[in-house]
Amino acid sequence: MTPSELLHTLALLQVEGVGDILAKKLIHHCGNAENVFATKKTQLQKIEGIGATIIKNIHNKTGFTKAEAELQFLEQEQINSLYFQDENYPFRLKHCYDSPMLLFQSGTVALQNRKIISIVGTRQMTTYGAEITKKLIEDLAPLQPIIVSGFAYGVDIYAHQAAMDCGLQTIGVLAHGLNQIYPKTHKKYIAKMEQNGGFLTEFWSSSQPDKENFIKRNRIVAGISEATIVIESAEKGGSLVTANLANDYNRDVFAVPGRTTDKYSQGCNQLIKTQRANLITSAADLLYLLNWELPTTLKKEQKAIQKQLFVSLTAEEQSIYEYLQKTGKEAIDIIAVNCNIPIYRLSSLLLNMELKGVIRPLPGKIFEGV
Repeated sequence: MTPSELLHTLALLQVEGVGDILAKKLIHHCGNAENVFATKKTQLQKIEGIGATIIKNIHNKTGFTKAEAELQFLEQEQINSLYFQDENYPFRLKHCYDSPMLLFQSGTVALQNRKIISIVGTRQMTTYGAEITKKLIEDLAPLQPIIVSGFAYGVDIYAHQAAMDCGLQTIGVLAHGLNQIYPKTHKKYIAKMEQNGGFLTEFWSSSQPDKENFIKRNRIVAGISEATIVIESAEKGGSLVTANLANDYNRDVFAVPGRTTDKYSQGCNQLIKTQRANLITSAADLLYLLNWELPTTLKKEQKAIQKQLFVSLTAEEQSIYEYLQKTGKEAIDIIAVNCNIPIYRLSSLLLNMELKGVIRPLPGKIFEGV
């Protein structure tokens, strides 16, 4: 965007009564933000949802003072602006009806043509949650996914750290402007994150980390990714809001199960129980349900394993192998019934067996013995 286009877009977002949804509608009818301010009252009245008060507010142009100050801040701090109609705007987020018209970006964020996963959870993360988070990210690392979270205490910051340790791009979605960081104790992570990833926010430099901003932030976390994983959550919490938003956006949601007596597993268990999340115990579950292909390096390892004369199988894997030797090939649902193994468990076993070179997947979630 040119400075003039950005200025008018910022000014439009300052018009009282105009939010992201209405601003997009105005731009759709008028062509761009500058035209919105130049369009006559009689034409604006024809747009659904635009009343006399909003038209008056648009023509007052009172938002330009704040817009000019914000534009100056963005230029001085060399912050990138991502406009919802531009190619560099997050592809999946673009298709969410309530996505921000503008995003502000710092660091080296590169979202195009990448696998993006959001990892969220409680701020009171347990040792169990930390171990699961670390193992999931390590196992997903060969796929080079982008790990997105909210840069908060607990699961969020641990996911960012684990991603950085694995050399993965990681993005923190903030609930305030890029002139500050919250919580302040996380300032020490900024430089490293911005080397391979960085930060996104819809909030201006005048915004504070108010409670309602975190709820708005969650829709970006949910909408930007292909899948959202809830590591741990109490019965109520922001991560459950993110999971519900992801479901509303028709994204895949995963939740890590826990004991029924564990406070910070109650939210995850409820998501699974009410079928609002897929159960996940390993990276294999996510790979299977998202239909992500194995990277070339793992495929080469798979071929090398196929040349081995003897392969060690667990008791469950052996029963699956013997069943497929009899049937030749079969759908995963039928395998689950005849081998008496739950689907969530079976998907992990099948991936392990594929890596061992004893079965191969076919289209339609069908598997055959090798």
